[in-house]
Amino acid sequence: MPASLDETTIRLGAFIAIFVIMAGLELAFPRRPQTLPRVLRWSNNLGIVVINTLLLRLLFPILAVGVAIWAQGRGWGLFNLIDLPPLVEIVLAVILLDLAIYAQHVAAHKIPLLWRLHQVHHADIDIDLTTGARFHPVEIWVSMLYKMVIVILIGAPPVAVIAFEVILNALAMFNHANFAMPLGLDKIVRKLFVTPDFHRVHHSVIRCETDSNYGFNLSVWDRIFGTYIAQPQKGHDAMSIGLAKFRDKKTANILWCLALPFRDKA
Repeated sequence: MPASLDETTIRLGAFIAIFVIMAGLELAFPRRPQTLPRVLRWSNNLGIVVINTLLLRLLFPILAVGVAIWAQGRGWGLFNLIDLPPLVEIVLAVILLDLAIYAQHVAAHKIPLLWRLHQVHHADIDIDLTTGARFHPVEIWVSMLYKMVIVILIGAPPVAVIAFEVILNALAMFNHANFAMPLGLDKIVRKLFVTPDFHRVHHSVIRCETDSNYGFNLSVWDRIFGTYIAQPQKGHDAMSIGLAKFRDKKTANILWCLALPFRDKA
């Protein structure tokens, strides 16, 4: 399908561009020292990305944008039933999709079965741009099914779905990046968008901080729903990243990551 090919090209191009920019900023202006060697963690985290991409395409040959096209052709979903200017539909659809991802993220922390999957993301004992793409394949599948349902319900325009996916992937790398954004700029940007300092709190080993700052794109959801913590208790330099029960280099082993949700004590 041409739209699918276009989506793949756009998403891959955006991924490479943002990855290169964020990697450069991390090297030039690191926020925190790394606990494990970058080559070890990057090979693990990016290896998971490759596995996820291949398995996702195998299991879901038509992704969320394909579902949007399918729903649009049948007149299903909110925006296919009401008449709004195209630009308004796109903006509202992106906002609603972002809210849906916020809700999914909260559920991933509150529902034990989903947390078993999501803890692969949190078990990284360092945080950088590659952490933003470190998710268990089963969680990726669950997330795609969820997004497909939301896309159908709201009747999201296909272009809005593509835009949202690009924004989500780009900002996930940005807000996990280990670079020192000037504090004055952070204070301004976080009023609307999630910044690295904003999201880093979410990766603290302190559980009340882990269960906060769920947003990936817009920061307003955490303020609206009372899940916002401005700064970590121990400060960004002294805070520990990851999960208290997993504190060694096995967290950067791809086989360990893939098996983690299925361990008895996960």
